[in-house]
Amino acid sequence: MSNDLPNPSDPRGSRAEVFLSYLEYFRNSVISRVAALSESEVRTSHVPSGWTPIELVKHLTFVEHRWLVWGFEGAAAEDPWGERRDDRWFVDPGEPLESVIEALRSQGEQSEIIIRANDLETVGQPGPRWKEGVEATLERILIHLLQEYSRHLGHLDIVVEVAGGPVGE
Repeated sequence: MSNDLPNPSDPRGSRAEVFLSYLEYFRNSVISRVAALSESEVRTSHVPSGWTPIELVKHLTFVEHRWLVWGFEGAAAEDPWGERRDDRWFVDPGEPLESVIEALRSQGEQSEIIIRANDLETVGQPGPRWKEGVEATLERILIHLLQEYSRHLGHLDIVVEVAGGPVGE
């Protein structure tokens, strides 16, 4: 699987295609970094805040779901903060890494469907995701998702390097 950083000068059919290419790049980069770690390292924290690489993957799955499915589409969500327990990220010790990765991939597919079906200027549906009842456009949500992914991928690059995994960019 090639996962090259999208080149800003590569032609894309639309601004949505640009967002999709970067989201795919970041999502695949997170998966490849975590998949390169041993089972022990996937569940070990190397940071004072205590998060583990597998918890980060689950967090990003819920981030996409919260912003695009629960927020933008206004779909019901039984537990939109389901990756949290006791005010921190959580993955059950018996939950396999493969399942957590597959959930992120699946959410990515659902996100792509939502993005392709809407104009970037479309405003999200009213619902509990939005504070003070001010809904965001799809474009603003995607900008937020890109910063979330890029920030967390940077964190993960450092953690994976400390754990003896491959070095990032």
